[in-house]
Amino acid sequence: MNSVGMGQRPQNRRQQVVKFLWVGIWLAYLSAPVRDLLHGGHSDGVVVLGWIGLAAFVFWYFTLVVRAGRGERNGVVLGSVAVLAAQSTVLSLTLGREWLVLYVYVAIASGAALPFRLARWMIPAVSALLTGAALLVPGGTAFLTGLLFPALLGGFSMTGVRELIRTTTELREARATVARLAANEERLRLARDLHDLLGHSLSLITLKSELAGRMLPGHPEKAAQQVADIEQVSRQALADVRAAVAGYRKPRLLEELAGARVALTAAGITAELPAEPDLDGVPEDSETALAWALREAVTNVVRHSGARRCTVELLRRRTLDGLLIELAVEDDGSGGPRGGPGGGPGNGLTGLTERLTQAGGTLEAGRARNGFLLIARAPVAAVPADVGSGA
Repeated sequence: MNSVGMGQRPQNRRQQVVKFLWVGIWLAYLSAPVRDLLHGGHSDGVVVLGWIGLAAFVFWYFTLVVRAGRGERNGVVLGSVAVLAAQSTVLSLTLGREWLVLYVYVAIASGAALPFRLARWMIPAVSALLTGAALLVPGGTAFLTGLLFPALLGGFSMTGVRELIRTTTELREARATVARLAANEERLRLARDLHDLLGHSLSLITLKSELAGRMLPGHPEKAAQQVADIEQVSRQALADVRAAVAGYRKPRLLEELAGARVALTAAGITAELPAEPDLDGVPEDSETALAWALREAVTNVVRHSGARRCTVELLRRRTLDGLLIELAVEDDGSGGPRGGPGGGPGNGLTGLTERLTQAGGTLEAGRARNGFLLIARAPVAAVPADVGSGA
């Protein structure tokens, strides 16, 4: 569920309702003024005016807090807080000590709607006004201790919530900017690589094509040699481009782990993944094969398993065939076999088996006690001195 906090503008109707309900919960503390109007022994005229004053206070409070974060000028917000403080003062001095609780709402509204540089002065000022009113209202000093601390604590807590939301928003924007810059840098790198790969070859092809054109009338043998050279250069350029593109398309295990976390979380599946796997000594072919295995396994979990939890483990094991790196993906889903029609292995698992076989590894997949388990193993070229092996 998309929620919205204090100091943050609602982006849609649902967020507006959520914020309205969140703010409305705290109106339960207005029970003291309500009881005073119902059982305080006031005259009918005073009761009517009291209800009108309380309704006006609640309306102004909601208007100020719910609209916090919409970019109003600080002067407008300060004026709104002053109106709330004036209402609190009038109602407290005329109706009695039960109405002193309104100052707590004024302090909270100050923390929720004002920037910290202003709220840090406004909240103590409201607390001082509360103290003065409590001294003037008969019996108000008995309520002072119980209201002064919530006013200060609630007001400054709202400033903390507001700053936390602002910092979180800025962090999200910064991450989005970094992602855009990274994508742009990757495009530039691809453009540079293709230019370096094709620039010389295409220039050479153009030059030899012009030479062949000039030689055709009088020297067909030399023109044929130029055409043969053009064919050779073209084939080499094509091979270079394919190699470059294949390098770009090779998945990396760290990237696939990050993508797996995002995919599982988005599907509502609790993900347990290794934080920073040790890939020292793991050949590129082994890492690529394991990355493909992780991508295929997570895709199957998200699409077919109906699982609530997925665990990914990556560890090293010493076997009779040497040191291996093992990727295990297990879920607790109750979905059917992840194979093709008839229960046989699907194209995905068949392709993974072929990839791992080419890298010198193996693949095991099947039903486990609580779900489905996929284990992919690939060889490790060298044993780092500080890395132990699994059992």
